[in-house]
Amino acid sequence: MTQRKTHNLSSPSRRVLIVEDEFMIALELEDVMAELGFDVADLAPSPHDAFVLAMAHQPDIVVMDVCLSGGREGIEAGRWLREVCRVPVVFVTGCNDNDTLDRINEQVPGAPVLPKPVHPPRLAEAVASLARAHA
Repeated sequence: MTQRKTHNLSSPSRRVLIVEDEFMIALELEDVMAELGFDVADLAPSPHDAFVLAMAHQPDIVVMDVCLSGGREGIEAGRWLREVCRVPVVFVTGCNDNDTLDRINEQVPGAPVLPKPVHPPRLAEAVASLARAHA
């Protein structure tokens, strides 16, 4: 986990929870989200940590890896976070097979899915579309 970054923004602070078990990728996502004006509420390497942190910090958005701990636990975790915490989720994944994409679309309809490596402009576009949808 990392300390929360603070930014001097004219708009209210927006918080992101990044759920990624590969530390270097988590740090890259943290940098991109900070450039988009988000404070990083925390980095979570597992679904359990994500649940605890989401309840404590109430993020405005979650960036969720699909493959956590060798499985596809990120999909179910994303569904839970969206339903229970009412937070929009962007999935990032190296698993772009049809079965994985179908599971995401069934369990978390409408959630953006970005392939790894994540390109900052695509993440910015996904975040903006979720912000418009949840405004």
